[in-house]
Amino acid sequence: MTASRPDPGVIAAAPVLPDYRGACIANVVPRLLGGMAGPDQGHDWLPEAVEHARQVVLLVVDGLGWCQLRDRAALAPRLSSASGIDRAITSVAPTTTATALTSITTGRPPAEHGILGYRLADGDRIMNMLHWSLGAGGNGDARRSVPVATFQPLAPFPGSPGPVPVVSKVDFGGTGFTAAHLGDSPLFDYRVPSSLAVEVGRRLRDGAPFVYAYYDGIDKVAHAYGLDDHYDAELAAVDAIVGDVAAQLPPGAVLLVTADHGQIEVGPRVEVLGRQAMAMIHFFSGEGRFRWLHARPGATADLAALLEERYGATTWVRTRDQLIDDGWFGGPLGAGFAERLGDVALIPFEPIAFMDPADTGENRLACRHGSLTTNEMLVPLVALGGERL
Repeated sequence: MTASRPDPGVIAAAPVLPDYRGACIANVVPRLLGGMAGPDQGHDWLPEAVEHARQVVLLVVDGLGWCQLRDRAALAPRLSSASGIDRAITSVAPTTTATALTSITTGRPPAEHGILGYRLADGDRIMNMLHWSLGAGGNGDARRSVPVATFQPLAPFPGSPGPVPVVSKVDFGGTGFTAAHLGDSPLFDYRVPSSLAVEVGRRLRDGAPFVYAYYDGIDKVAHAYGLDDHYDAELAAVDAIVGDVAAQLPPGAVLLVTADHGQIEVGPRVEVLGRQAMAMIHFFSGEGRFRWLHARPGATADLAALLEERYGATTWVRTRDQLIDDGWFGGPLGAGFAERLGDVALIPFEPIAFMDPADTGENRLACRHGSLTTNEMLVPLVALGGERL
């Protein structure tokens, strides 16, 4: 089911659960590669232009939430007039880049690919998914001790008849997370934003039926500055990039633009757990708006009850079993995946975050994501181009 249009200024009182069976980022690539040109697909959440497309470019704009885009429509005239802008699709749980990008490329929910958050447990150590590193410092490359293919076994771009060219920033080439969510896909990098469209155009002229492109500017600006003038300027710049990519489309080609998650401004509103809770906690994982607490033996029920009493007015407090049973990750977890999670999760619906004492650098972020509020969960899926031959 396609998500209805909420008031962009209202934070959901109940979690917006991912639509894993329908209009969800995890289903975009399978729908496209399962048959881009068939008019009988029956997927009314896909923009109609895709039905007749000879070539498709999927541009993922990191952090471009549907609510934030609708609230600033005048700053992004190309995106705001594109087909499909009147409705949203959902991200996945948690609404964090590592989890969401892996769901987009593999076409599977987090329960199946296993990258269930930004920072996951590896025994008593913390694995940072984006850095592919172990330990509190987040430095170094852990691919020898944590092999990528073992940790995330699914191949990207299911249904593709051949390798899918990927256009992404030069910084991301050769990293563990790139290998985890893009596999052996051929990478064509760009150094500055203006070159993204150039690289996409070359891949289209080479005859690629499907091109995957990624841009991270919105997310970086939102984390650094919040939803202020910097964000507005970056959104206008993204809209120009979208226009540049659309100008590269040959007849019969379509540009689809989506995102991995939206944003919510938190600023300095960071909660620090008190002594009573800390006495029951072994360590933390996750991130500020989807914070996992790893309980000491036998303390899970008491910890959950204490946190519900203290934070239930601002936060969804759930045990790991509750989240799995309620389908937040898209089904039963794969073998060994549950051990990557904590015992109790703090998932705020108010604009707050929960601190991990071992990861205080996160406290400098202005905007955040990870929770299942409307602002974080809903993302656009819009189409440009698609002129018939």
